Amino acid sequence: MPLTALLSRAPLKRRRSFSVAPGCTLASDHAVPLGLVGFITLALGGCAAVVQAPAAPLSAEVPASWAQGAPGVRTQAAASLSPGWWQTLADARLDALMTQALARNTDLAAARAALAQAEALADAREAALGPNLSLSGSAQRSKNGSASAANSYGVSLNGGFNPDLFGGNAAAARAAAADAQAAWASLAGTRLAISTSVALNYLDLRSQQARLAIAERNLQAQQDTQRITAWRVQAGLASSLDLAQATQNVAQTAATVASLGTAIGQDLHALAVLCGEPPAALRERLGVAAPLPQWPTAQTLALPAEVLRQRPDVRAAESRVQAALARLDQAAAARWPSFSLSATLGLRALTLGGLLDGSVANTLLASLSVPLFDGGALAAQQRAQAAALEQARAQWLGTVLAALKDVENALLALRQDGERLQHLQAAATAARDAELIAQQRYRSGLVDFRTVLDAQRARLRTEDAVQVQQATLAADGVRLAQALGGGVLADPPQASPVSSAVIAPLVPSTP
Repeated sequence: MPLTALLSRAPLKRRRSFSVAPGCTLASDHAVPLGLVGFITLALGGCAAVVQAPAAPLSAEVPASWAQGAPGVRTQAAASLSPGWWQTLADARLDALMTQALARNTDLAAARAALAQAEALADAREAALGPNLSLSGSAQRSKNGSASAANSYGVSLNGGFNPDLFGGNAAAARAAAADAQAAWASLAGTRLAISTSVALNYLDLRSQQARLAIAERNLQAQQDTQRITAWRVQAGLASSLDLAQATQNVAQTAATVASLGTAIGQDLHALAVLCGEPPAALRERLGVAAPLPQWPTAQTLALPAEVLRQRPDVRAAESRVQAALARLDQAAAARWPSFSLSATLGLRALTLGGLLDGSVANTLLASLSVPLFDGGALAAQQRAQAAALEQARAQWLGTVLAALKDVENALLALRQDGERLQHLQAAATAARDAELIAQQRYRSGLVDFRTVLDAQRARLRTEDAVQVQQATLAADGVRLAQALGGGVLADPPQASPVSSAVIAPLVPSTP
């Protein structure tokens, strides 16, 4: 099944238009030069509207359905996640954290600024397609020998226009617009990365807190066993070796408790920084343990091609190909002649008050530049842009393949980790029963103390493993949401949507 994205040399944004209404005349005592300027400007401006044939589209073969499957997961056309996908975990504290992170995260702020910069540069490139007009004034005081000083004043209206005869300026505008679209998609990708990081750190925090509770319960049980063993040693019913082993067991579990406390603190610090706050800011709000939210097992996935079209990284890679294609056209146009027009209407007088009745000076300048010999620099620049286009195409295809891999890996992890959790839960139940039996038999003198220690360690390991696996399964759901693009991506304002078109070789236009 082909995934296609049509690459067109048509403008990516609606351009400003500059025109004179039919029948409009410029009337003044000096209208002949200005009228000539306007006529030539409009005539040559029409040359800029050269329509180039669309480029061959990008395409990649993608599977019709996902190879991996997971219990409760099915594929359906037009299915998609909500942009607020983390609400699937149904945790109010996580929702509040996410709202804060999306509003105050520093990486997101930088991405927004990058988008604003790219849009401003695109607007500047678009504005350069039309004529420019400026007003300037001057004042001069001069004295020659013994003569009295003389003043002169001037004001001038200056206009210029560079007709885009071979489409180089239009190509530069298209490249800048594509850069803005790539920055928009990068912002969406940064938003997805931040929200994923917040969710994963939050899940790890709750998992570590639950593991800490398990370790503390086991530590309390082991301390009780240590006290019982000490009494039995005093009564001559146990050896000092039993007491040393019980003490060792308590110390090892206490070390685990300390290690889990470190992990909890690090998760709190990471979440605070993601939310744009100092590292210790969330300790009071999140320091108290809360249940670990679970990702629902029943969910519906979109088809692979639909998923790829809403992935921010795929959209950004496609826009970079658009930009590279436009820059190749720009480099090709640079090898052809360029033409420019400029005109000036000036008034000069000896006093400020006399400017309205002063002398009038008109100038019209047209220039033509033809590259004759540059040692092959322009041709080399065109080859460099062609190579950059091929690089962007390869990166787009690599991004598509990596996106498919992300989804397949997430589905595989969901299935395998779900099965592993079931086995671990059965093992934990058996370990609790085994410890209870070992304690009863030890008190009856039927088994030695090593049996009790082994049973306690097995219970701690299995209960801890179950908690870790539950967190892993929830994290698998988050990673699946990330692999799916984190919800539907709306098209950026004034931009052409991703079309459903195939990847064939891109053939650059030639002037």
